[in-house]
Amino acid sequence: MDLKQLRTFRAVAELGSLSKAADRLRAAQPALSRHIKLLEHELRVELFVRNGRGMLLTSAGRMLLDRTTGLVRQIEQVRDDLQSAEGNPSGRVILGLVPTVSAVFSGRFARRVITEFPQISLRIVESYGGHLVEWLHRGEMDLAIGREDVAVVGPPGSGLARKKQVDLKWLVKQNLIVPSISHGMRALLEKAVARERLTLKPMIEADSYRAQISLMEEGLGYTLLPPSAIRAELAARRLEMAALVPSVSRELILASPIDRSTSIATTTISTLIMSEIEQLSKQGLWKIKMTG
Repeated sequence: MDLKQLRTFRAVAELGSLSKAADRLRAAQPALSRHIKLLEHELRVELFVRNGRGMLLTSAGRMLLDRTTGLVRQIEQVRDDLQSAEGNPSGRVILGLVPTVSAVFSGRFARRVITEFPQISLRIVESYGGHLVEWLHRGEMDLAIGREDVAVVGPPGSGLARKKQVDLKWLVKQNLIVPSISHGMRALLEKAVARERLTLKPMIEADSYRAQISLMEEGLGYTLLPPSAIRAELAARRLEMAALVPSVSRELILASPIDRSTSIATTTISTLIMSEIEQLSKQGLWKIKMTG
C-alpha cells in the first residue's frame, strides 16, 4: 500500500463516488480507479461494491478505513509540518462543530482563516457531539471551547419576551420541541428536570435546530437553544426568548487526538479559534464563559 492509494481509497469511501473523489483530489478518474484496483489486488479483497448509486464499502473496506484513517492523517501532517517549518503555516485542518455553534461561528471564522492563513485548507464538518467525539478518536478533528447557557425559545406572540424568565415547572407544561434522547442537549434537559422531580413529555422530537426553529415559527411549541444561534430570528421578531431558571449550560471542548502530536497548522487554527470566540464574546454576539 502506498499513500496515493490510501488517499484515493479514503476519498472514494467518504464521497461514495469516483467522480466526486476525482474532483476533491484534482486527479483523473481513470487514475483513481487504477489505484483502487491495485489496492484490492494487493490486499486480495474487494473494498467496494459498485452499483448504480456509486461505490459502497464492503466489510473489508470499512475495516481498512477504520485502521488507516489516523495513519494517513499523521503522514499528511508530517508533510504539512515540514512545509510549515520553512515559512507560513500550511496544510489541511478539519474542524468539527455542533450545528448551533456552526451557525454563529463558521462564516466569520472561515473568513479569518482565508485572510490570515491562506495556505491553510480548512474543512468544517457539522454534526452532533457524539459523532464529533467518535471522529476525534479516529484522529480527524478539533472542537471549539466554551460554556454557553441556553434559553427558552418560543413562537412570536408567546409572551416570552414579556416574561423575561421562566422556570422548569412552567416549561414542562408547554408543548415542547426537543432533540431525541441521544442528543447532548436533551440529556442536559433531562438531568435538569430530574433534579426538580419533574417529568419531560416532548410533543415533537427534532434533532435539527433549523427544524426546531421552523416548527416554532409555525407556533407549534417551545424549545431550548443558545441565544447566539437565533440572533436573526429574534431581531426580526420571528421568535421570542426568555431566560430559564435555574439555568442549563452545555460545555464545548476544543480537543485534539491524544495519541499523536498536533500539527503546526492545527495549533495555528486552535489559537485562532480562541481569538475569534473572545472577539464574539466582547462584541456581545456570543454569551459564553471561557474555561482553561
